Amino acid sequence: MRQALSGFVSKSVFSLKTIMIVALAMSFVVADAGSSLAAKSAAIVIDAKTGKVLYSSDANGRRYPASLTKMMTLYLTFEALAKRRISKNTPVVFSANAAAEPPTKLGVRPGGSVTVETAILSMVTKSANDSSTALGELLGGSEANFARMMTAKARALGMNGTVFRNANGLPNPGQFTTARDMATLGIALREHFPQYYGYFSQRSFLYGRQRINGHNRLLGRIKGVDGIKTGYTRASGFNLVSSVADGDRRIVAVVMGGNSGRSRDNQMAGLIKAYLPRASSRGGGDLIAKAGGDGPMKALVKVFLPKHDAPTPDDKPAVEDNAVASNDDPTTPDVEQTSATVEEVTPVVQIKKVKTVAVAAATDASTAQVVAAFAEPAPAVDPVNTASVPSGWAVQVASSPSQSEAQAFLDKTTKQARSILADASGFTVAFDKDGVTYYRARFGFGSKNSAWNACNALKKKKIACYAVQQ
Repeated sequence: MRQALSGFVSKSVFSLKTIMIVALAMSFVVADAGSSLAAKSAAIVIDAKTGKVLYSSDANGRRYPASLTKMMTLYLTFEALAKRRISKNTPVVFSANAAAEPPTKLGVRPGGSVTVETAILSMVTKSANDSSTALGELLGGSEANFARMMTAKARALGMNGTVFRNANGLPNPGQFTTARDMATLGIALREHFPQYYGYFSQRSFLYGRQRINGHNRLLGRIKGVDGIKTGYTRASGFNLVSSVADGDRRIVAVVMGGNSGRSRDNQMAGLIKAYLPRASSRGGGDLIAKAGGDGPMKALVKVFLPKHDAPTPDDKPAVEDNAVASNDDPTTPDVEQTSATVEEVTPVVQIKKVKTVAVAAATDASTAQVVAAFAEPAPAVDPVNTASVPSGWAVQVASSPSQSEAQAFLDKTTKQARSILADASGFTVAFDKDGVTYYRARFGFGSKNSAWNACNALKKKKIACYAVQQ
């Protein structure tokens, strides 16, 4: 009995030691994971008169743009205004899709409308997601087509590390950018559209009887700050692009991945204080070439992507910009998944050509005329290629030697299973086999479970698929 008891005590002590060791090891793992995510910040400061980089920290690392996406939506809006395709008083009709966007939003009901100017003001102050989608649908005929136009315009401006998937910056695993690209866009907005740039310094505006205040806390706090845009999702952290002028000196600074609104603003303030005095008082002329001559669709070229992936959270990140005004830290996103290369060969799916409709049905004749005047056909080349999606999981539904056919199959599958693929983004991935280039048609998901569940649901609809880690 004594021997048995001694053995039991010995085993218990051993088990306790084992538990303590495992717990200690886990604490190091958690600490390492936290520090890794904390290191996902990025920043850059550029002399807006000479183009010289005054400061850079992981400026080419891939990041989620969050509401900085709206800067490109506004760029294309300003371009349409400058070319008189629309006016400030053109009605922006809110479709059911636009009206259903999550906050922050203006709250226009389906079928309702506001003027282009009201939509602009709601975006630069309230960061309204519904206004962004409605403008994208007005200018592109559909938000998906507008996203292609946004990506094409990014390429034309030299933003080679950016892909857009929507008009507002709400979470999408296939949408990303870099701090350097956002600085490029910030400079381009001022240089190309000085007549509209003043909107970015708007701190509030009246919407009916309601005064809507902006999210950019540096306006009025730091001398010389005249915009540009804030952004936040749980996956992106707190982002900010600022344009600052002091006499003959001007800089554009970007901070991405801040832990809180306050820390991000304080980091930006420190960068402005340190580097604005170092900017040149000489120089001038446009740094970013205008790229509107042939239209954004003709600017599609090969995408050169940065090497670093942004983390793809398993849960859908917290919704845009609500937390920007507070000083509370957002919930930390899940640890980044490790990507894996899968060299499978999917049977080639032969499908019929799908006629692309670039202009969606408009609710009135005037809107239809505006859309028809501005919208361009979807590009034959999908801006996203092999390395352009952050690590995560995908559901593959087809493979074809024609990229347009692969994209058409994505569109067809989306229509057949809208509810299943509501939170997924479609994209194509090129791969070579026996000297022939094929294109996989895939939908991106943030976790293994979501991908497997979606594929099982698709199979019930007689849609062949399989889930794969990217």
